[in-house]
Amino acid sequence: MKTVTWMAALLMMAVAQTAGAQAYPTKPVRIMVGYPPGGGVDTTARMVAAALSETWGITVIVENRPGAAGNIATELTAKAAPDGYTLVLCNIGSHSVTPARFSKRLNYDPIADFAFPAMIGGVPNVFMVHPSMPTKNLREFIGYAKAHPGKVNFGSSGVGGSPHLSMELFKMMSGIDIVHVPYKGVALTLADIMSGHMESAVGNLAGASLAAIRAKKVRPLGVTSAKRNAQLPDVPTFAEQGVPDYDVTVWYGICTQSKVPQPILAKFNADLNKLLVSGPLKRRLEDQGVTVTPRTPDAFAAHVKSEIAKWTKVVQQAKLEAE
Repeated sequence: MKTVTWMAALLMMAVAQTAGAQAYPTKPVRIMVGYPPGGGVDTTARMVAAALSETWGITVIVENRPGAAGNIATELTAKAAPDGYTLVLCNIGSHSVTPARFSKRLNYDPIADFAFPAMIGGVPNVFMVHPSMPTKNLREFIGYAKAHPGKVNFGSSGVGGSPHLSMELFKMMSGIDIVHVPYKGVALTLADIMSGHMESAVGNLAGASLAAIRAKKVRPLGVTSAKRNAQLPDVPTFAEQGVPDYDVTVWYGICTQSKVPQPILAKFNADLNKLLVSGPLKRRLEDQGVTVTPRTPDAFAAHVKSEIAKWTKVVQQAKLEAE
């Protein structure tokens, strides 16, 4: 009798979860962003939020919680109620670089405490210089930097972010010595390079960096991905310009609390992937330089694990582990 009662309870629970997934969402959903407004992560989150709001008929709010290299928003999501109403725009910074740097100090496990319902896609970082710089391409910049070791500065959105780490990898692979100047967000970085106060900068292509390039306020020297980006077809990759096998792609996805019921995760994956396959959201993301690559949750989780391993090696070699 006890066995029958237990099986009946399990069946009722499964039915309730399925019904909950079919109804989800029934109240506003929030997408946490661990960075200031204006950058690629924030821009992508707002596009996704707008598309989901229209599809669901429910408000999807973007909540910026910048700081600690994306760690604040990530931790809030890890400790949120497991109901699917708190999501985070997870990315190479929050779920690869930050775990590589702060593995011994995190109050959560970047894999075990998260579910990975939907990957959105990837975008390169782009390396830019002020138009007055006497370098027209990355090969010339490498030569200039070698002729002036320790004299050239580059700005990024902060220590340990994917733009910064992509340049640390570039320095290792090209043998140059340039000085990192961290800023609190990409908007401040771009303001200084556009005004001529900074020689060079690196940032996610999506968002403010692409806008500055299109306005011809900065000169792009190279994209960090293995292939050229459709929004900047005339800008070569780092690998094409003397740094063989260099490849850094800034990936974006939606993550949430690991104990969110599987039916809700499956519904979220289906709903967002449908938007990513065709329609306005796909076009808007591609217009920002994002290559849309929806995946299954298992494939997305496997990608995150491989990225943590990759960036742990770079962090250790660059001696950037948190003290």
